[in-house]
Amino acid sequence: MITYKDLVKNKKAFVFEVDDVLYPEKDYLLQVYYLFAHLLEYTETVPPAADLTAFLKKAYEHHGSESIFERAAAVFGIDGKYLENFKRMHVNAQLPLKLLLFEEIKEMLQDIVADGKQILVLTKGNPLMQLNKLKQIEWGALREHVKMYFYDELVLQGEVNPLGYLLADNQLSQGEVLLVGRQTVWSEGTLENDVDYLPVELLLKG
Repeated sequence: MITYKDLVKNKKAFVFEVDDVLYPEKDYLLQVYYLFAHLLEYTETVPPAADLTAFLKKAYEHHGSESIFERAAAVFGIDGKYLENFKRMHVNAQLPLKLLLFEEIKEMLQDIVADGKQILVLTKGNPLMQLNKLKQIEWGALREHVKMYFYDELVLQGEVNPLGYLLADNQLSQGEVLLVGRQTVWSEGTLENDVDYLPVELLLKG
């Protein structure tokens, strides 16, 4: 496992993705499923929220989030009209519990702040959903030190190179930045700026 002290000292800023990098994405999704199950029970009386929540959790653990509504609909006979509610809840859910940072990442962020360096977030996906997640992370005192950018929003605004935009906006050169993410997210031509990249898996225990 790598810690902040092991990283090169010439970096002025650290750029993080969000899902499964700052926090475990399942902590968001499972709460969304819980809320949806209770909405459905309240609206239709069936299925029981506890049963649907348990099914969605098990389906997610075995198959991931792909087509999870369709799986549940087939088992419980859920009307397809609720798919829009399900999708909308992913974007604007007000969670019962705050999202907790990975402990190793929290410690790293605190070290970055103590060292007087920048914390930047560049996240892919629906900007409204990603912002909703970021708002519900338990940042504590770190919140005021985090600057957020939304990849898809920048693309919609005409930026062909969102990472390059982030660098320019913060007057950073390529060599002054370390990008922390998961390879599956940043392997599709995103690293066009030749910025140093660190897989978050190397920072987490286990």
